[in-house]
Amino acid sequence: MYLLTIRDGLQTRHVGPYQSPKQASDDLDRLLPLCAERARWQIYALEAPGQALQAPGHALEAPEQVRRSLVGQGVKAAA
Repeated sequence: MYLLTIRDGLQTRHVGPYQSPKQASDDLDRLLPLCAERARWQIYALEAPGQALQAPGHALEAPEQVRRSLVGQGVKAAA
């Protein structure tokens, strides 16, 4: 799933979700003429919460690595 975000001055619009980036791009072509010339846009790929936790190297899956990285920054490790 994809989400289109358009920032136009102080206003931010979130449009979607879309099944493909092509659909978001088509909608962007339709919406951009309604915005100011300096409007910025971005198409984000959304991920399911379960997928975020399954990502390789995720902090919840590797507590020992997190502990080691904190010790390297001068934080004392808990026993």
